[in-house]
Amino acid sequence: MSAKRLGLLYAISLVAAVAAGCGGEQSTLDPRSEPARHIATLWWWMLAAAGVVFAGAVGLLALSWVLRRREGVPVVGEREGFNLGMVVLFGMGIPGAVLVALFVIANFVVMPDTEAPAASRTPMTVEVTGAQWFWEVRYPDGGAVTANEIHIPVGTRVNVVATTADVIHSFWIPQLNRKIDMVPGRRNRVLLYAEKPGRYRGQCAEFCGLQHSHMAMYVFADPPERFRAWLAQQARPRSSPASALARRGEQVFMDHQCASCHTIRGTPAAGEVGPDLTHVGRRTTIAALTLPNTRSELAAWIRDPQYFKPGNRMPALGLDRSELDAVAAYLEGLE
Repeated sequence: MSAKRLGLLYAISLVAAVAAGCGGEQSTLDPRSEPARHIATLWWWMLAAAGVVFAGAVGLLALSWVLRRREGVPVVGEREGFNLGMVVLFGMGIPGAVLVALFVIANFVVMPDTEAPAASRTPMTVEVTGAQWFWEVRYPDGGAVTANEIHIPVGTRVNVVATTADVIHSFWIPQLNRKIDMVPGRRNRVLLYAEKPGRYRGQCAEFCGLQHSHMAMYVFADPPERFRAWLAQQARPRSSPASALARRGEQVFMDHQCASCHTIRGTPAAGEVGPDLTHVGRRTTIAALTLPNTRSELAAWIRDPQYFKPGNRMPALGLDRSELDAVAAYLEGLE
């Protein structure tokens, strides 16, 4: 294949990758809140400014080429003033003015609008802890604990307090607000506010190890009454197994290493290595959005978690088929 065709294919692939990254349910350019709109507007202004500078540079190159090909071109010395003026304008003047303007807008307009206000000024606080590779979510006022799926009420300013249990992570829900780093020993904050009900995808935006790309989350913006019902339900201990198969699954869970790594409130299981599973059956995904939350996928995950997320801390326990079915039925029933 010729170099020209290879270059064309590369350009097409690059455009396709960029288009795919800017679409879907995790797009900075599809804002669903006022802070996210400020960020998107700033991005468009930055793109426009960069376009002006780029167009100026390309225009100067084209002008130089045309003048070089024209007969009777003045010697370089006769055009030094013009050349110097263009270099100063497009190399220093416009970029300098743009950088100063963007600095002022970003730091004195956008940043204050995206910062989380003081906790006393927000009706709700959610604590999020990043770990390799899942998100622990706590509601200190409601007593609920969940993982990888954050629920917030529509039209409510939510103060998210973020920290980490191990390495540096970065909390980012692009349709709702900017990203914030989660640094060991520090607590960072960001505002979450959703104008309409919906599901918003988020992602760890700081490389944090082998499964960084499989460390995603959902934010569900619920109507206030639905959110209050969800929060009250999530704060309760686990419901008793409803079937003989689920009761056997609970016994298998307690007898193996599961109970030393996970917490299920209302049982002796009080591990802190993995996510809280008290109401895991209510979640739409498992393993930080890696798999859909169905009984078959639960069984597959328990059988060989390293197949789906190599390097994670969950070992394969060597359960037989009947034990796998029982534990999956038990976890599925934890609603």
